[in-house]
Amino acid sequence: MGETLLSPSSSAGKWLGFVTAVWIQAISGNNYTFSNYSDALKSLMALTQLQLNNLSVAKDVGKAFGLLAGLASDRLPTSVLLLIGSVEGFIGYGVQWLVISQRIRPLPYWQMCIFLCMGGNSTTWMNTAVLVTCIRNFRKNRGPVSGILKGYVGLSTAIFTDLCTALFSADPSTFVLMLSIIPALVCFTGILFLREVPPSSGSAQENEESHYFNIFNVIAVIIAVYLLAFDVTGNHGRLLSVAFSIVLLILLVAPLAIPLYSVFQNWGLNSRSGDLEHQIKEPLLVQGTAPITQQQKPQEKVGEVEMRPSPPVIGEEHTIVEAMKTLDFWILFVSFLCGVGTGLAVMNNMGQMGLALGYADVSIFVSLISIWGFFGRIISGTASEYFIKKAATPRPLWNAVSQIVMAVGYVLLALALPGSLYIGSIIVGLCYGVRLAITVATASELFGLKYYGLIYNILILNLPLGSFLFSGLLAGFLYDAEATSIAEGGNTCIGAHCYRLVFVVMALACVLGFGLDVVLAFRTKNVYSKIYASKKSKKPTVDPSSTCK
Repeated sequence: MGETLLSPSSSAGKWLGFVTAVWIQAISGNNYTFSNYSDALKSLMALTQLQLNNLSVAKDVGKAFGLLAGLASDRLPTSVLLLIGSVEGFIGYGVQWLVISQRIRPLPYWQMCIFLCMGGNSTTWMNTAVLVTCIRNFRKNRGPVSGILKGYVGLSTAIFTDLCTALFSADPSTFVLMLSIIPALVCFTGILFLREVPPSSGSAQENEESHYFNIFNVIAVIIAVYLLAFDVTGNHGRLLSVAFSIVLLILLVAPLAIPLYSVFQNWGLNSRSGDLEHQIKEPLLVQGTAPITQQQKPQEKVGEVEMRPSPPVIGEEHTIVEAMKTLDFWILFVSFLCGVGTGLAVMNNMGQMGLALGYADVSIFVSLISIWGFFGRIISGTASEYFIKKAATPRPLWNAVSQIVMAVGYVLLALALPGSLYIGSIIVGLCYGVRLAITVATASELFGLKYYGLIYNILILNLPLGSFLFSGLLAGFLYDAEATSIAEGGNTCIGAHCYRLVFVVMALACVLGFGLDVVLAFRTKNVYSKIYASKKSKKPTVDPSSTCK
């Protein structure tokens, strides 16, 4: 019986798979940690700021090859995608560790670009495997799913940074070694337990999912607050740091309580003689209508319809070609570029931004962006789902709000007032998190789930593109121009002027993104009205708890 209860298609097996997905996401944000060891690379390889920024672009270019992961997601099982990502990350970050630890001599610049690219690409395989599988498994709760999973990606930078600081005194070589080994080990848990299973088929199961997702949210918030408390309380002794690390690991394991609870719950139900009859009658009691047949289910799914001779409309299944022929896709694409491209520029340059303003240690700012990025993802995912159910509020409106708030954050950073780097880090992290979580769910609602893996990875092309435009070109050229004018050919710039024009340009880009998101919200009102009507019409006419009596 234990084997049956823990099979992937069982309720407990499905939640165990989601827990492993959470763990994978908690270690797959290593692509955002470049600032933690970029200064070591800059010194060892004697790089200019432009060269260093182009290394960070090479890291983000790895995400452009995520198209391969998108194509593979419709042809290969989840386990193979995770295996590819873990091996690629092990090699990409492993070579970087060999260089930073000085076990080998610094490689030629172009070779380092390749290995950084491999490290960046490894996360696309992990993220694609996790997002595609989980959104298909929990398609009635796409907002919470994307918010929780993307939230843990946001936390992963703080998890890696704080663990390394607590245990290894922020040694860059040890930090990169962790980036190489830990994701590979965690991915093997997903290989064992994470796979596609049939989605929920009734209101009782949907309500159970919502309840469990609330528990995941609470645990995630506790972890985020715990990490934040560690960051803001200053230096810690060895004993306290070890204790912090142990408690953090316990909190990361805590979500296992949900599949364990599901095992005991199902075991209790299976022990009742009337359990089989309860399972058969539940759809009739919950819906108040005839049981839903397998042939009827696909017609109820938002974004999934029968084959039609005419081109699909927004809200129906789209192939990638059909999606890219729509104006809505390109509005979403460009607005996403404005938000994540500028956010990446801050993350990639945070080390130099902090040094320019006189901060010797910038790890606090890296952690702040990570933690508040988590809050942005998890709050926006759950809140946007709530307002769709209550008022048919288009999800892109949340993106619009995040863009305008992010623009304000860049203005504060440009002014360089006392404490502005703290406030700016919080705002950028929060809004960057909202962008990621909302866009993931929006794309699935506008263009369907059948080809979602490829559509998602085409949108993710904005990460390398945005990194190249805003970090590699804009920030790199302007920083070096300021450094040269002051230090006679040197590559170090000190002062608020170093990034002021960069922040102004990025604020204007966010204003453009705000306008595009508002347009998209108006263009998709009908889609969200249909989703609202669909959810409202499926509310149970009989209390779901009565089916368990």
